[in-house]
Amino acid sequence: QVQLVESGGGLVQPGGSLTVSCTASGSILSINAMGWYRQAPGKQRELVAAITSGGSTNYADSVKGRFTISRDNAKNTVYLQMNSLKPEDTAVYACNAEILEYIFAYPGRRLREYWGQGTQVTVSS
Repeated sequence: QVQLVESGGGLVQPGGSLTVSCTASGSILSINAMGWYRQAPGKQRELVAAITSGGSTNYADSVKGRFTISRDNAKNTVYLQMNSLKPEDTAVYACNAEILEYIFAYPGRRLREYWGQGTQVTVSS
């Protein structure tokens, strides 16, 4: 079984910075794309940023130039560095990963999408 665990959320003032991280653990053979999504109260979940196993990235227009996604493949961890935070960035941030995992039954592996439990980021003075 695989788990994604986020950390690093919290309260920050407008204009401030925060980094959230997400680590995958379990019977992992490899990890393809990893990403961060967010959902604010009363709004639909949206993709914030994503990164491929090769390091290619894409960002939502609303965070371009302010957020940076990165990953450490050796640690199975993805990071989201958030700068110049705005009140509208307030949301629950959840990580997502497409993981090739080992399974006991034939054929011994499967590709599956996993989600973290989410971490609250609040931008307020």
